[in-house]
Amino acid sequence: MAHGHEHGRPNYNRAFAVGVGLNLGFAVLEAGFGLWANSLALVADAGHNLSDVLGLLFAWGANYLAGRPPTARRTYGLRRSSVLAALLNAVLLLVAAGGIAWEAVRRLREPEPVAGLTVVGVAAAGVVVNTATALLFLSGRKRDLNIRGAFLHMAADAGVSVGVLGAGLVIRYTGWAWADPVTGLVVVAVIVAGTWGLFREALDLALDAVPAGIDPAAVEAYLASLPGIVAVHDLHVWAMSTTEVALSAHLVKPDGRLDDGLLGCVTENLQAKFGIAHATIQLEQAADHACGLG
Repeated sequence: MAHGHEHGRPNYNRAFAVGVGLNLGFAVLEAGFGLWANSLALVADAGHNLSDVLGLLFAWGANYLAGRPPTARRTYGLRRSSVLAALLNAVLLLVAAGGIAWEAVRRLREPEPVAGLTVVGVAAAGVVVNTATALLFLSGRKRDLNIRGAFLHMAADAGVSVGVLGAGLVIRYTGWAWADPVTGLVVVAVIVAGTWGLFREALDLALDAVPAGIDPAAVEAYLASLPGIVAVHDLHVWAMSTTEVALSAHLVKPDGRLDDGLLGCVTENLQAKFGIAHATIQLEQAADHACGLG
């Protein structure tokens, strides 16, 4: 039986701390100015920012927990918490999008006056804050689904703030109050478009599906091509966390010889070829076994 392991995780504690601080402060100010200006676009964006603060807090906590060492009871440690946080992040965004859409439709039916100049100023500040926060997570977005979720939150917010700024300019120079709820609906479209893929991928990982980017057929073909191996069965590939993938498999080797060199090479190649860092492989002489124990 062979095992492969990978240790070490990037530390994003400072990025999360700065991101939470910036966005919490801005969300409070934006909500206050939004209520004062009677702008649904600003209030909706503030609500979106608050959901992002919660999402960042969940992701931060999960990033910390994923680095905790294993225990006798939790033999994988708390790595899976990063998957759950990514899923919760996506759900929060989709719920926020539903609330914004509901209020936007109401505002379209019953337009209300909006202070356009205030909207422009606050939205411009939002572009700066959200872009700066997104850049904190730029480097890790391809390696960690949880970090990718944080990046998508903030990048979507930056785009939304640009839209809100545009709505403020339209209202300021044309007086078209309907531009405010329409922008709210655009916010919803941006959120859903950027979140749906994250939601599906996080849900798949939570259900132990093979992580995106790994072809299980290719993994099985590689194992079956090993010298002396005539069959592969009980092959499982799943995510231990948003950054680590595990595999277990039974390989049928009729000669019955335990080949430590082969097993070591297999675990190294699984890491290099497929990014599978934790492999458990069992060698057997035959695929079918009869249990002789009473």
